[in-house]
Amino acid sequence: MSRRTEEVLADLVADLRPVQRLAAPGWRAAGWLATAAAIVGAAVAWHGLRPDIGARLALPYEVGQWLASVATGVLAAVAAFLVALPDRSPRWALLPLPALAVWLASLGWGCFADLARMGPQALALGTSWSCLRFIIGVGLPLLGSMLWVLRHAASIRPVPVALLAGLAAAPLCSAGLSLFHHLDAALMILLWHGGAIALVTGLGGAVGRTVYTR
Repeated sequence: MSRRTEEVLADLVADLRPVQRLAAPGWRAAGWLATAAAIVGAAVAWHGLRPDIGARLALPYEVGQWLASVATGVLAAVAAFLVALPDRSPRWALLPLPALAVWLASLGWGCFADLARMGPQALALGTSWSCLRFIIGVGLPLLGSMLWVLRHAASIRPVPVALLAGLAAAPLCSAGLSLFHHLDAALMILLWHGGAIALVTGLGGAVGRTVYTR
């Protein structure tokens, strides 16, 4: 004996539970940023501020560089949560690019300032593996945490979301590192901080391509 359509539908929906709506992208980004700030802040507190922090922050290009690094991370985090949603434009991925451009420009200005102040010594390249270790060591867990939070939505645009997640984590670590680590030459900062940021961002893109597109 055939069942009525209404009865079949009633059976299908009998065990359904309401789906909890996600919070707005801005609030979700704010929650992740608060966690990231706490982790990076704890690392800075553990190491202690560098003795010349006051003198360094008196230099305009130093302040611009630090603020642009923070802004890049914040805007990339907001963009990641927006781009992960199907009803938001993929052009939100461009949101952190102006701040990133300002960061790179401030480093370029710093290179000229160092050259005028220090002469050819400003162009000397050295090694600073501690910079790389810190940005990668703290940045990768932050990257992983954002990818986990976005795991249900990121498959819509996996690579842009994962790249933005990496671009959110690494600059915040770079900003924290500059508060306690002595690396004054802008060229060295560009090499080690910029290289580490590019590495974490690239790893994020690779993870997104591998995991979210399965």
